[in-house]
Amino acid sequence: MTSLTSAPRVPIPANGVDYRGKVVLAPMVRSGELPSRLLALKYGADLVWGPETIDRALVGASRRVNPRNGTIEFTRVPSNGGRPDKPLHESIIYRLDPQREKGKLIFQIGTADPELAVRAAKMVAGDVAGIDLNSGCPKPFSTCGGMGAALLRTPDKLVSILEALVREVGNPYQIGISVKIRILETPELTENLVSRLVKTGITGLTVHCRTTPMRPRERAIRDQLQMVASICHKAGVACLMNGDVSSRDNALALMSEYGVDGAMIATSAESNPSCFRSKAEGGLLPWRDVVYDYVKASIESENRFGNTKFLLNTLIPGGKKNPEFNHAKNAKNYADYCRILEFEDLLPGALEVDTILNLTEKSIFKTETRSKAVQNAIKNNETARAAGGAPRSKTASATPATTGGPIRTSSIPASTPKEENGAKVDLSASSPPSQNQEVTA
Repeated sequence: MTSLTSAPRVPIPANGVDYRGKVVLAPMVRSGELPSRLLALKYGADLVWGPETIDRALVGASRRVNPRNGTIEFTRVPSNGGRPDKPLHESIIYRLDPQREKGKLIFQIGTADPELAVRAAKMVAGDVAGIDLNSGCPKPFSTCGGMGAALLRTPDKLVSILEALVREVGNPYQIGISVKIRILETPELTENLVSRLVKTGITGLTVHCRTTPMRPRERAIRDQLQMVASICHKAGVACLMNGDVSSRDNALALMSEYGVDGAMIATSAESNPSCFRSKAEGGLLPWRDVVYDYVKASIESENRFGNTKFLLNTLIPGGKKNPEFNHAKNAKNYADYCRILEFEDLLPGALEVDTILNLTEKSIFKTETRSKAVQNAIKNNETARAAGGAPRSKTASATPATTGGPIRTSSIPASTPKEENGAKVDLSASSPPSQNQEVTA
């Protein structure tokens, strides 16, 4: 294998990132939304991949800045099934935090068409550190359109998409273009494919050490990994590995053993994102600490409640020994979670976000108690904001928001660190009350 010290290296674009030496959050459907990414970064992830976003979903979307928390949202009004009597509501296709994810976020695109890929990538290119092409997801929602792992069977198309992204997005926006693949049935097939991909101008390649038919429960196959890394290094391209990486320490050990430049963590990060903490840093945190941080980040991000509940069902351990799991499964909104889990300091923010997301009336608690709490939170907004955490004064993005429906104007408690005398206050200073199925794209 070529020595890493003597191997050539493709230039890293001015607005891009070098994947070498990085332990990162893998792209995961549902598990890779903004709150999950923020937690991974807080606990030590070097980079984060967002969930695969289909090109057609993004083309024609509108970009806007959320005035309450400063996040950037890409929205569109979906088809309403031919029901003109039903009001249309904007859908948020993708959300990112331009401060906490700056220089750390890789956008993964699902596509089977060079032109659509370019159009979609240009929508987000100014807000991310890189564009990653998904050619590894084996799920039907991806492969049925010729995307994801289906691209492994159409290498000419895969190459043409990467070349178009490099030429029309990577170079003009000065960000890196990368690709995520799976190993093929034989080393010869994988070698031929990787040899073509590294010549397209990409800066990074991630290999998931499973074949397309394999599922996460099946043990990763690493016997092709050194060969893939060698091909990448000879071309100057960074090589990352994915598959059965359980923690930062495990990732670093595997990187050293197989000669790869970086590693992705998927399932373990879904179960407990503090796996990005090394053993020397304390290792895994107790589940209540992690759940507190996740609920807080979800409130700050105004994350879709269904997505938050999906992750909390994974983060909160189940079983007869933990009645809180069964109680939490019944939660209908953010305020319910704060009451069930006794996160009282997060309740004011939860009440306001529930109002924004039209979840207030769904609470499992008494209506009169809920209504009074909502009224008090709104009436004493400044007190509520202080109770929910220090607010952040965040300057809107220099890029004006485009059209896409009315911007919500009600305010919620602090969402991200505030600026004090020009210095950002880290969320890590906030600590919780002390108490003793993933799809990888």
